[in-house]
Amino acid sequence: QVQLVESGGGLVQPGGSLRLSCAASARIFNDYARGWYRQAPGKQRELVASIANDGSTNYADSVKGRFTISRDSAKNTVYLQMNSLKPEDTAVYLCYVKRLGPDYWGQGTQVTVSS
Repeated sequence: QVQLVESGGGLVQPGGSLRLSCAASARIFNDYARGWYRQAPGKQRELVASIANDGSTNYADSVKGRFTISRDSAKNTVYLQMNSLKPEDTAVYLCYVKRLGPDYWGQGTQVTVSS
């Protein structure tokens, strides 16, 4: 069973930056995209960013120009660089892998933006 392990969350002041990492415990077959969702209390889960195997990316309008998704295939890891963070970015961030079969999900990492 493949596990996705997220790291890099925490408490940051508005305007600050964080980099989230999502490392897969083993090689994943039949995948075609990886990315991040976020879940804030009382809100629907929102797709934040995704990256396909061809390197193409997609972002939620609310994070365009502030967040950057990238992947290191050699390390089997996806990153989310988050800059100019706002209080409304506060949420649990979950990484995922889309594949031809059951998707994989991480446990989530808390990001809190507050002064």
